[in-house]
Amino acid sequence: MSSYDTMPDNLPRPVDDGACDHLIGRKLPNMDLVATDGSVVNLSAQSRKTVIYCYPMTGKPGVPLPDGWDEIPGARGCTPQSCSFRDHHAELSALGANVFGLSTQSTEYQREMAERLHLPFLVLSDVNFKFCEAMKLPTFEVNDMRLLKRVTMIADNNEVVSVHYPVFPSDADATWVIKQLSY
Repeated sequence: MSSYDTMPDNLPRPVDDGACDHLIGRKLPNMDLVATDGSVVNLSAQSRKTVIYCYPMTGKPGVPLPDGWDEIPGARGCTPQSCSFRDHHAELSALGANVFGLSTQSTEYQREMAERLHLPFLVLSDVNFKFCEAMKLPTFEVNDMRLLKRVTMIADNNEVVSVHYPVFPSDADATWVIKQLSY
């Protein structure tokens, strides 16, 4: 397995710095985001419950992860997180939710990942940080890249009703969402 497919045991745990405390009750912005299938998605227009898991960046075969990636609390685990949402997709859908991944990577980069991992849901590109800035989502910088911190939001009727932050370990995020949707 490639290094980005697995979660080392000794990863530093992220702490809740309050950067997402403002999200409950916030409306999703009315904006278009390009999806991995080439369509345009407006998250504020979703008629079902909407799960948006935001992540820093997925690894790519043959491309090294950024310097010090494993030392950044919460950075590691984007591929396992996406695979967990893939593996639980039928259950999430049965609970009435649309699932979307979201990162600041380009649609082309995301498309390769979505195809390689056989994701049954769309991944959205916020390459210009418009959604991130509208929602005031936390970011960090590494190797001259600005990336999203990992946060998952559940919206109902265009309003954020649950927030998972910080998400750790990343591959348990889909299970957290299932519990939230089951209440």
